Amino acid sequence: MKETHGAQSADVARFTLPIRPDLVGVHSYGAPQLDVAARLNVNENPFPLPDDVVEAVTESVRSVVSGLNRYPDRDATELRAALAVYAGAETPARVSAEQVWVANGSNEVMHHLFLAFGGPGQSALSFSPTYSMYPEYARDTFTRFAFVPRDDEFQIDVALALAAISEERPSIVIVTSPNNPTGTVLPGHHLREIADAALAHGAMLVVDEAYAEFRRDGTPSALELLDQYPNLVVTRTMSKAFGLAGARVGYAIAADSAVIDALCVVRLPYHLSAVTQAVALAALGHASTLLAQVAMLRDERDRLFDWLVDEGFTTLPSDANFIMFSGVDDRDRVWRALLDQGVLIRQPEPAGWLRVSIGTPRENDMFRSALRIATGRSPVAHDQLTEGSR
Repeated sequence: MKETHGAQSADVARFTLPIRPDLVGVHSYGAPQLDVAARLNVNENPFPLPDDVVEAVTESVRSVVSGLNRYPDRDATELRAALAVYAGAETPARVSAEQVWVANGSNEVMHHLFLAFGGPGQSALSFSPTYSMYPEYARDTFTRFAFVPRDDEFQIDVALALAAISEERPSIVIVTSPNNPTGTVLPGHHLREIADAALAHGAMLVVDEAYAEFRRDGTPSALELLDQYPNLVVTRTMSKAFGLAGARVGYAIAADSAVIDALCVVRLPYHLSAVTQAVALAALGHASTLLAQVAMLRDERDRLFDWLVDEGFTTLPSDANFIMFSGVDDRDRVWRALLDQGVLIRQPEPAGWLRVSIGTPRENDMFRSALRIATGRSPVAHDQLTEGSR
């Protein structure tokens, strides 16, 4: 018995986790979550839910609480029907609930799409710089992933895109418009060219429109093409415009309901809780109230864009709720100097650039003041340097 116990102890000492080799040393995705005066780094809606929406959400959740001993509606039937009505207002195509998918944030929606249409022997293609999670969906699903670089103005080079689709023959092509982190949009005629190429080569075209509600007037949505391309899927989220980042609700609208059937196969059972469904339904019932906040954020964005330009920064026009800018000599130092003043922004993928989310008017003023100090445009006031981080 002693020998057996000794052998077991040796096995315990030698044991290492049999983690997948490609995950060894890999760190999880995540931006800093710091308690500062102005959190402008993850593109959240800065406004708390209005009181009438809070009341509606509370009542909606209360109505399902007594039934939490039962599993939720696994098909989220009522919520998908409500999302079909909401999204259908932006397209001449008739959108039915059978064309809508909903999950825990658009991240899970995209993960489901990779599970269904990616996998071993399949590939996905997108255009960098863009949302940094796409390669992680590919990694998780053993899907080969390829990037096509954007041009110097961070637009998609359509000629390069078409050549890459022809050569790579991916099963998934992802276009992010408005793009994160740049805020730029893909013109409609260019989207059609990419859609044509994806269709010709048998690829799904996934257009990520997480920031669609923030786009400027006259900027089209890919939803307008829904009845023309059977391979089209448009993904969106309620985290940004609806201010529900904490609720985790994302959705997709597919041209072909067979896409939704495929997603049903790869989802986990009862993946969307009854509470989540209740929260989203209540928010959709107050869409006009919440979209009025979006209008305020668009105005704030445009004012901040003009200010950055006037201050001499290289600034990208944005159709999202953030702005990417450059023109600082040391972005690490500037980022830290902003944080020391209680303003947290993001250092995105393109070297030399910074990205700031649009906050409340007060937060945006804090950013302006802190950036002037961080870049030497204003003298440092001791009380300003310490107040923000209290």
